[in-house]
Amino acid sequence: MTVSGVQAERKRVWTTPPNVALCAEGDIAEPGSRAFVLQIGEAFFHGFVVRKDGQVAGYVDRCPHQGFPLAIELDKYLTPDGSLILCGWHGAVFEPLTGECTGGPCAGGRLTP
Repeated sequence: MTVSGVQAERKRVWTTPPNVALCAEGDIAEPGSRAFVLQIGEAFFHGFVVRKDGQVAGYVDRCPHQGFPLAIELDKYLTPDGSLILCGWHGAVFEPLTGECTGGPCAGGRLTP
């Protein structure tokens, strides 16, 4: 979107209203992940959900290391074996159900639920 020929920055929000339905649980593979973007007023919330061991968890799509979105490809948040969430930019890995960073440049940090 441009405003007077200048690229307008999209406003972002970091929380969602409670009880927002994102998709049916069956739409998320086991193990698997799915990205979503919600428009809240004039701002946008970028997040993702993961399923592992029959449980689902959701996070803000933002790595605590540099603040980048985690996935380089749409819906590709997990390692190839589906055991961990992977930041595609710097290789940080996170436990899917807790968001805890277990390796990489932000070890000990965690994703924002």
